[in-house]
Amino acid sequence: MSRRYAILDVFTDRRLAGNPLAVVLDAEGLDDAAMQKIAAEFNLSETVFVFPADQPGLTAKVRIFTPARELPFAGHPTVGTAVYLAKPRCELIGGDCKAVIVLGEQVGPVRCGVRLAADGSVGAAEFDLPKKPRFVRGGGSVEAIAAALDLDPRDIGCENHVPTVFEAGVPFAFVPVRDLDAARRARPVPQLWDAAFAEDARSAFLYCRETVRHDAAFHARMFAPDMGIGEDPATGAAAAAFAGVVQRFDALPDGRHAAAIEQGVEMGRPSFIRLEIEIQRGQIQNARIGGQAVLVAEGTLFV
Repeated sequence: MSRRYAILDVFTDRRLAGNPLAVVLDAEGLDDAAMQKIAAEFNLSETVFVFPADQPGLTAKVRIFTPARELPFAGHPTVGTAVYLAKPRCELIGGDCKAVIVLGEQVGPVRCGVRLAADGSVGAAEFDLPKKPRFVRGGGSVEAIAAALDLDPRDIGCENHVPTVFEAGVPFAFVPVRDLDAARRARPVPQLWDAAFAEDARSAFLYCRETVRHDAAFHARMFAPDMGIGEDPATGAAAAAFAGVVQRFDALPDGRHAAAIEQGVEMGRPSFIRLEIEIQRGQIQNARIGGQAVLVAEGTLFV
């Protein structure tokens, strides 16, 4: 059977940058094992499989796979899939357009506002987090974390930020580092990974306040060997949980706050994730993720 697919670069407005995403349409009839094999075949950080909506109000039901396992939620697949599914609507209009795409993910319905250029090649999507960030626990031994990242313990920490674990659908170990130099020097040491990162959060999101872009608030890298991802160019699910990290350590006042994140720089695939956090009475009332996506390829999968 033939199935349509598309490749998009997400959290960027130019091709061959950002985080590449495969979107497989016409996914009916694929079982879990087949989807996992297809994701491994694409070998991108995530592959999305699109199914017909199974409840009122949804545009489509989607499932998200890394090369190693399924995820209940992820940011760059949400942005990229929403932009691509809006494309036929905008082609009917024949000009720049706006659309609302609602994706049924395992974490729940995710409502996306999409803006698409007239030619359908570059778009942007923004969505409210389907689940608020939640503090899971402290991040563990600084010495073990530093060793697993081939860093000195003195590289770990940024102002009052210390390692923590947060989740907003997917748990991440958040590791603050002191500056760009430390972020650039970091590299996973596989034989020391288990000692540093417990089973509930084996994906490490490094961040610092020093940035390359003037309009970014944080510089980041993300390593997830257990997901089959050596390094990820952009991690929307981590950015979602990171809203909780920012609130915990920066004690944001009531109001709306932008905390844009640059990622993928060291990989030569610069990405830009827009994170907005809304605080009421000292707590996160809402947060949203946004970014751009550009169509790279369309084709046919013979599976």
